[in-house]
Amino acid sequence: MPDADTPPDLAISAAVAVFPQRPEDRLRLALRRLDAAIGEQSQATASLRDAIGDLSLTMSRLGESVNGYRGALDTTAAEIERALSASRRLETTASRMVV
Repeated sequence: MPDADTPPDLAISAAVAVFPQRPEDRLRLALRRLDAAIGEQSQATASLRDAIGDLSLTMSRLGESVNGYRGALDTTAAEIERALSASRRLETTASRMVV
């Protein structure tokens, strides 16, 4: 913010961004901005690769967990089938014992 002693013309020019006038200066500025953008893009790409690696690891662990759960369900289903079969045999035996 200009103070009271600053002439109005100088205060206005201080608020305006200076754009290089010479072509080589404009090119240099454009190349610096391009270099900065490429650097940011490299960082974003590296972050994306890290995130994809994390996702891959998480999906692998999830697959292992689902396979373990599926195995546990298969074991439980087999145990239920054996228990059902045993209860039917007991029911048949009990019905023969009733006179």
